[in-house]
Amino acid sequence: MTERPSVLFALDPVHLPLLFPPDLMARLTATADIDPTVVADLRDPGARRLLGETEVLITGWGCPPLTVETLDAAPKLRAVLHTGGSVKYLLPDEGWERGLLVSSAATANALPVAEYALGMILLAGKGVFQLAGRYRDERGFTLGEVHPHVGNVGRRVGVIGASRIGRRLIELLRPHDLDVVLHDPYVDEAAAARLGVRAVGAAELFRESDIVTVHAPAVPETDHLVDRAALASMRDGALFLNTARGSLVDHRALTAELVSGRLSAILDVTDPEPLPADSPLWGLPNVLLTPHIAGSQGNELRRLGGTAVDELARLAAGHPLHHRVHRAELPHAA
Repeated sequence: MTERPSVLFALDPVHLPLLFPPDLMARLTATADIDPTVVADLRDPGARRLLGETEVLITGWGCPPLTVETLDAAPKLRAVLHTGGSVKYLLPDEGWERGLLVSSAATANALPVAEYALGMILLAGKGVFQLAGRYRDERGFTLGEVHPHVGNVGRRVGVIGASRIGRRLIELLRPHDLDVVLHDPYVDEAAAARLGVRAVGAAELFRESDIVTVHAPAVPETDHLVDRAALASMRDGALFLNTARGSLVDHRALTAELVSGRLSAILDVTDPEPLPADSPLWGLPNVLLTPHIAGSQGNELRRLGGTAVDELARLAAGHPLHHRVHRAELPHAA
């Protein structure tokens, strides 16, 4: 790769100012020759001409998959730096076979998801959502009243999945007086201990946790991982939190539990997404729905762009990528 690699953006241009505010863009232009064109359609003849001289593609949300025809049009291409998380559907097999270096901002995107989960866990444990609803309905409260069934001391949080997000959440939970347990079939007791948590089976996690939070990838093996039996085994009054993907959950079974009032839920993702307008979940007081916002939003996108800037600097200096994605990881990744 040349000392100043030629770089092309392939993403939805609406995201560019948030991904690369002026300070990050200045770092990019100091490191590489950046074409000012932002390509959203790689099939466009103008894009094909630009690809002919491109050594590094910086991709992101809105980038179409890199087809074999696209790769053929980019004979100098050496690296793809993705400002999003998953690259599973970005490259065809031929792209990996050509030895392209691929990097992802999945680690940077894990932080806001973990922060969202932490905030929701602490607020739910404090009874904020129920008590705020009661306050709104009653238009008043008794000063000094103690609510005996809320609080976060010793509350058990069951984390499903030691993914990047799951591990980051475990770190964020560590300073709090919570009992955190983990279920991940690829993490044994010793590895869990190194994370500072106790490994448990799925059945124990669902049965004994006050809050269950899902952070596993959406792969065929995890489809309906949270099934009817798992939900039925949860404690009365327990909370189910999902920031992963709706496909991990049997939503018919979850809806039935929530309609009964036995469980509560905070759902940033659903199946389908968004929910149908007639879904009973919209009107339930024990359900908080948010519009898939746990991942990077607003000024958090600069973390994703910053990852690509750092990776480009490493490439230009001849150093290994810190966030390289290997093809062998894809079957088990999000």
